[in-house]
Amino acid sequence: MSCCVSEMAQLNFEGPGVIHQASEEALLASRPIGNGLRQTDLSVPGVHCAGCIRTVENGLSALPGVVHARLNLSTRRVAIQWDDSRPPPPAIERLKELGYDAVTFSLDDGKQDHAFSALVRATAVAGFSAGNVMLLSVAVWSGAEPATREVFHWISAAIALPTLVYSGQVFYRSAWQAFRHRRLNMDVPITLGIGLAYLLSLYETVTGGTHAYFDAAVTLIFFLLVGRTLDHLMRARARVAVEGLARMVPRGASVLGDDGGQRYIPLSEIAPGMRLMIPAGARVPVDVQVEIGSSDVDRSVVTGESRPQPTGPGATLQAGTLNLTGPLTVLARSGAETSFLSDMIRMMEQAETGRLRYRRIADRVSGYYAPVVHLAALLTFAAWMWASGDIHQAITTAVAVLIITCPCALGLAVPIVQVMAARRLFEAGIMVKDGTALEKLEQIDTVVFDKTGTLTEPATRPSNLATIDPAIVQLAARLAAGSTHPLSRALALLHENNTLDTVALEQVIEHPGLGVSAVSKAGEYRLGRADWALCGATGQGQHLDGTVLSLNGKLLAAFCFDEALRPGAAAAVRRLLDRNMVVEMVSGDTAERAKAIGSALGIAAIRSSTDPHGKVERLRNLDAAGHRALMVGDGLNDAPALTAAHVSMAPSTAADIGRNAADFVFLRGDLSAVPYALDIAARAGRLLRQNLALAIGYNMIAVPIAMLGYATPLIAAVAMSTSSILVIGNALRLRASAGKVERLDVPQGALGHG
Repeated sequence: MSCCVSEMAQLNFEGPGVIHQASEEALLASRPIGNGLRQTDLSVPGVHCAGCIRTVENGLSALPGVVHARLNLSTRRVAIQWDDSRPPPPAIERLKELGYDAVTFSLDDGKQDHAFSALVRATAVAGFSAGNVMLLSVAVWSGAEPATREVFHWISAAIALPTLVYSGQVFYRSAWQAFRHRRLNMDVPITLGIGLAYLLSLYETVTGGTHAYFDAAVTLIFFLLVGRTLDHLMRARARVAVEGLARMVPRGASVLGDDGGQRYIPLSEIAPGMRLMIPAGARVPVDVQVEIGSSDVDRSVVTGESRPQPTGPGATLQAGTLNLTGPLTVLARSGAETSFLSDMIRMMEQAETGRLRYRRIADRVSGYYAPVVHLAALLTFAAWMWASGDIHQAITTAVAVLIITCPCALGLAVPIVQVMAARRLFEAGIMVKDGTALEKLEQIDTVVFDKTGTLTEPATRPSNLATIDPAIVQLAARLAAGSTHPLSRALALLHENNTLDTVALEQVIEHPGLGVSAVSKAGEYRLGRADWALCGATGQGQHLDGTVLSLNGKLLAAFCFDEALRPGAAAAVRRLLDRNMVVEMVSGDTAERAKAIGSALGIAAIRSSTDPHGKVERLRNLDAAGHRALMVGDGLNDAPALTAAHVSMAPSTAADIGRNAADFVFLRGDLSAVPYALDIAARAGRLLRQNLALAIGYNMIAVPIAMLGYATPLIAAVAMSTSSILVIGNALRLRASAGKVERLDVPQGALGHG
């Protein structure tokens, strides 16, 4: 089976990711990605193999200003990152020079998969012709009279010709494009094999020969098209998750004007700060904050929990959330390209693009395919001519070599496992940011957990409010609104707009791992860790381990929180220990509270009072000692550690910077996602190695057999397709064997009290 997917653009069919023809002006509609870079996404429907990936990426990377180009073969999307200080690179023109048409990329749920329909039609025509030609060939093989044999040969030629013209154009156009741009791809030898088989058969028919291979020619096309159809279907199945997410994004929304009027605008025009009306039954288009109205919403896209949840003024809703019962007036907090759902879609699409070590091996081997196979076929032809002098046998054997050596199984071996693993994780609510993360996850031997918000549930309410002045509570709540820490968010929910808001706060700054500060006429307020908020003063804060509010270093209040284990935390730790993993906990909390959580979970290695620098230092020490660590954290203060770790995970509730730094994001609150991801990574690694062994073993056996003349073109086509089917079938075992994320009932109670 060919690892090449049909050349959709060359057949004038649009794939599911194509919405309109691109122009150079479309490159200007790129998006900033930080660090002085912008990204432009293009759809290149004509790519179909490892050679195409190498050609496109190398060609675009050579353009001035381009710092990175990465092609996703499943979605045929190329992401081009370029220096924002320079003009947009002429990417479309460059791709045309390389022989590829390019269009702007966008997921469109309304498009039918025309490429798949075209493949099915071409396969049906080839199958019908192959069946009829095979029936005629039976009569020839059984010893038909010369006159009858000649008539059957001419009928077979007439049946085969339109099949070669219509069904074979998938290969011919691709081969011609490659040849015209002085490149070789795997469709070049396939085209030569088909053409030579037909011409040789036609020569035999014209000269009255006894052997003709019209059946081999049409059956070869049939098997190749079956392979490409299956390959296309597998890649389409891998895209289902991405397209399912895209369908959750509405095409636009109603914007409220200053005069109270409404006007509908497309999704791309929604900008932060706009007031939107979200009626019942509609999905939220971008990340928003509710201003007016109460409703029940379905947030399963974010949390994995399908039960309706109440929402009201002040609540934050992510893009894709479904509004169920009442209209809401909301304030847009993001644009379409920077929303939570867009981030999830990008992570799914990027999961296949990582260059795993095994994939690099497969790509390098596939890159040598075209020159090697042509040389092997030429040597085979020369050797048989020298040994037998039979040009018919020499050409037939050379054609078989051209066909049987197609590295389709090798090209499929790694990416098909990668996309299946990414989809399996997605179904469990785990998003993969980069395909290389799967390979790194398989290598880990140590898991490092943050405590607050990761191993424990974010606290919902301080436990000692009755003992604190309401004015102090409101002041702390206003200050906490400037922080992303779970405890601060719990405090911020206590704020009410009333006469207690008498203190004007300015210069509100969050200090990762410490707390948040602000300035007023009275001096500097601090809310956070006791040692930091009290400026290291001795005596007054030595026994405080909650969240402290201070003014100029003087204690105003200490807020105490009860903590409960996150669902699945105990089960996850137990499963990790059963896998002989080293499990550690690093926390900025006090030793007493950290030890209480660690004891409840069975974690012996506990590091308390650790600031962000200390977490990074610990991970670096683990790396220097030869350990491969997985960091699991959720806060702003965890972002440096998530970046420093060998591989990292964060919940979807984490701070934006934490989600961006992590390699994996799990949407559901259950920590069983951690051992589950490890299981999938381990199984995927085993399947990758098995697939490579199958693909390489096939070529080592099949090539000598074909060169020695023991394989006809028909047998070569069957063997080549069978090898690819074996690789795909082996990859599907990942889906069959992987279970669901385990959710064990673990006693959840108060485990610590400040």
